[in-house]
Amino acid sequence: MPKVFHQHEFVLLAILVGLCLVIGSVNPAFLEVDNLFGILTSSVTPGILALGALVVLISGNIDISFPSIAAFSLYVTTLLATNLAVTDQIMLLLVISAAVGCLLGLVNAVLVHHARLPALIVTLGTGSLIRGGLLAFIGTRIITDLPDSMIAFSKRTMWQVHSEEGASVGLAVSVRIFLALALLTHLILTRTMLGRGIYALGGAPESARRVGFNIALIQLFIYGFMGFLAGLVGILHAAKMRNANPFDLAGLELNVIAAVVLGGASITGGRGTVLGTLLGVALLVVIGNSLLLVGLPSVWHKVATGLIIIVSTGFTAWRGGLAPSTGGAS
Repeated sequence: MPKVFHQHEFVLLAILVGLCLVIGSVNPAFLEVDNLFGILTSSVTPGILALGALVVLISGNIDISFPSIAAFSLYVTTLLATNLAVTDQIMLLLVISAAVGCLLGLVNAVLVHHARLPALIVTLGTGSLIRGGLLAFIGTRIITDLPDSMIAFSKRTMWQVHSEEGASVGLAVSVRIFLALALLTHLILTRTMLGRGIYALGGAPESARRVGFNIALIQLFIYGFMGFLAGLVGILHAAKMRNANPFDLAGLELNVIAAVVLGGASITGGRGTVLGTLLGVALLVVIGNSLLLVGLPSVWHKVATGLIIIVSTGFTAWRGGLAPSTGGAS
């Protein structure tokens, strides 16, 4: 049997296709173009965050502060744009938000590497600090008067098609940004010395130090990249929702990390791929967006997600456990 059939990504793809076929047979509306475009658009926010979480997990660390970083970046950037009348340059807003997120991510890196604190404790603390600061100084105030460029960006579409009802349907342009970031992350992890260092740090930290990898710079990149992506997500999410809500992304970290683990990344580091992460995100988004189409209450979302994660990770562990025994027998 070809080796590809034994790969985790192939198993995930088979599950995803089978699930889509089942849902489509129950409710044909699922396979309509506007619904499929909606699923792709819904994948942008968790998908971009999952790319950053993948890099962190591969390195053997964890980050749960990125929803707070995204919320802080979007709110600060929106306030600056409103007060400074920067309303017609969406690229500038994306750069500002990404820079704010990157700086906050670098704070995590400094605390993890130089202060030698556990990554879980550091990111839990910084996430709570950022979220608490927003609550203390801003409260629950939501900015609904967004810059014109953000509103215009949220309306941009590509690949216009006509639905069966004759309406024109387009795919949000933010999907293109998501796919470009996925390609960039894949190239960094698989085509650069930095990517090799990230895998080495997660797989064998002491060996990575002995062969000469600069662990400090790798840590700075890992958390800076996570913050950079979180900052981008902040603006993209605010544009999509047409408001800047500082608490809109709370609790998203669990679903994002679950998608990355579902995609085959090891929680202990050293393993994971962009393709697997994309499939993991797609599977969770399909489940979340399609339960109502098949007549199931949304409360079953977490049940279905939990079952799929257990089965998927269990299969990965079982398959990984077979390799050593087979080698020993030979």
